[in-house]
Amino acid sequence: MRIDAHQHFWLYDSQRDAWITEEMSTIRRNFLPNDISHILKNNHFDGAVAVQADQSHQETRFLVELAQVYKMIKGVVGWVDLRSPQVEQYLADFAQHDIIKGFRHIVEGEQDADFLTTDAFQNGISQLTKYGFTYDLLIHPRHYASTLACVRANPAQKFILDHMAKPAIRTKEFDDWALFIEELSACSNVYCKVSGLATEAEWSNWRVEQFEPYIHHVIRCFGKNRICFGSDWPVSLLAASYEQSVQIVAENLQDFTAEELDMFWGINASKFYNLK
Repeated sequence: MRIDAHQHFWLYDSQRDAWITEEMSTIRRNFLPNDISHILKNNHFDGAVAVQADQSHQETRFLVELAQVYKMIKGVVGWVDLRSPQVEQYLADFAQHDIIKGFRHIVEGEQDADFLTTDAFQNGISQLTKYGFTYDLLIHPRHYASTLACVRANPAQKFILDHMAKPAIRTKEFDDWALFIEELSACSNVYCKVSGLATEAEWSNWRVEQFEPYIHHVIRCFGKNRICFGSDWPVSLLAASYEQSVQIVAENLQDFTAEELDMFWGINASKFYNLK
């Protein structure tokens, strides 16, 4: 099964979705599975993982409802208030929906560098482990240290790094990011999505070769059995078509065997998220 491990869907709301700024007008509209289903089929994908874009329990229920209608959604990564004293009850309720595979918090928007290691958040992570849910890491460089501390403190929890931690391709920064990737990949409970790359370069002036050192470093560090593809559609449309997002990655997998390609394009994501 060929899987896009990272897509978003929303009914655009100017207040709720204020993060979509004027320069991002391309995505200031509704995006639903019907808008991508034929593109997935044309690119030989069997389905996708729908990932939260809003931090509310309503968002999680919205994605579950979409999955009940659109079979192309193979799994949901929702949002839950991991810092709430009621987090266990929330997770017990969400566990009734098999389509929910895990959760994510937009940590990159948190100014607290130690957000991931606060007592309340750590309690939430322990509850995810108890219920068998995964956790998507969306972080900013200021969270490197706490991310490493978090995953090391929770070796039984399954983590996956979104967008390769968003390397600063636009400004060609590499060393600090590369060291972080090396240290994080040493934790066997962490996978990595090769996703969302074009938007980290100059949106209208990127070249495929710019992504090579970043993608190859992730492959070297995580190996070929803990990485998977994600488009980050429709956010990716700010800088690239769906086909270009695929091309950016595909051109850096030239030494993969047929079996390794199958793992990258679907098997690894299916294993991580327990997709069916």
